[in-house]
Amino acid sequence: MQRPGTTLLVIDDDDKVRHSIAIHLEQCGFEVLQASTARDGLALMARQRPALVLCDLQIEDACMSGIDLLTRIGEQGPETPAIVISANGVMSEVVQALRQGASDYLIRPQDDLEVLEHAVRRSLDRARLRNENQRIRERLEQANLELENHLRELRDDQAAGRQVQLNMLPATPWSSGEFLFEHRIIPSLYLSGDFVDYFRISDTQLGFYLADVSGHGASSAFVTVLLKFMTTRLLYEQRKVQEQGPIAFRPSDVMDHINRSLISCRLGKHVTMLGGVIDEQRQTLTYSIGGHLPLPILVADGKARYLQGKGRPVGLFDDAEYENHEIPLPSRFSLTLCSDGVLDCVAGTTLKEKEDNLPLLVEQAGGDLSRLMGLLGMAEAKVMPDDISVLLLSRNPE
Repeated sequence: MQRPGTTLLVIDDDDKVRHSIAIHLEQCGFEVLQASTARDGLALMARQRPALVLCDLQIEDACMSGIDLLTRIGEQGPETPAIVISANGVMSEVVQALRQGASDYLIRPQDDLEVLEHAVRRSLDRARLRNENQRIRERLEQANLELENHLRELRDDQAAGRQVQLNMLPATPWSSGEFLFEHRIIPSLYLSGDFVDYFRISDTQLGFYLADVSGHGASSAFVTVLLKFMTTRLLYEQRKVQEQGPIAFRPSDVMDHINRSLISCRLGKHVTMLGGVIDEQRQTLTYSIGGHLPLPILVADGKARYLQGKGRPVGLFDDAEYENHEIPLPSRFSLTLCSDGVLDCVAGTTLKEKEDNLPLLVEQAGGDLSRLMGLLGMAEAKVMPDDISVLLLSRNPE
């Protein structure tokens, strides 16, 4: 059924033919306007905005020809379909009319008015489909524009977040006394859930840690900001206390503080950590482990071995306890801390094989971070399934 209120315009100088067409189309459910001249037809079209126009290609009008009329119809209503009716079927006229935008071409006399009705409905359906496609295209273009704006805002936000993260990271390389610190962080996404830091605690102590936040992306990167804030605040409070006299700065106390703070924040995130304190007077390293694998790798006298220890992840368990482990420091050594993403770069079919092969690569690197990254196949940045971070501490490296 034709939708009610669909208005058609018939422009034909033959009154009999025009009335016949109008009567039949009205019986089909259309509202039909009539004009006997091109000028009157264009005026009616401007006022009434019909859904379709039928016009006589051989209309006798001193102002314009049928082709001129068809051109004016197209200019006045680009989305309005026009059916041309002609007394002859000269092919050149047919081609010219179609080129001027006619949706159909009928030859008079139009004895079978059902053919006319079919042509009208077909042209209206095509016009509706074309207009609907145009509306869909416009909505898609608008949606794409909004999406591009959102993506631009997201990229800007990510760029700002990335810059914040980079600003929080320590300089690399950084030396203090006999000790040299270097690090590399390769995020799997634009922002990283891995974080490293090293700093001077006092005149005789150096501190460092590597943290791997669960998950990826912005939410995990946000937790690294919290870690930096927590450790910086602890360091500030430690220095205030030390003004009254020397006091031990223990890695286990730091992890315990971070554990309680993350649980109270209820972020749904936890962290695996390795942290240590170097005492330059006593020539010792005190370290603590918070559920982190692989364990730290110490290279001394050309041999690599894992440091031992265990502990629960930070930010998950209220009753978690963290132990301090102390070892004497050799006069020449390197200590490598890695996030578990590094294991994706190590040969081996099982986790056990990868963990066994990692110290061999660290030993082969000989305390050179660039060489280690090359051995891991990470000399150039690659897209990886997990964040990768490496912290290398060395003393009197070869």
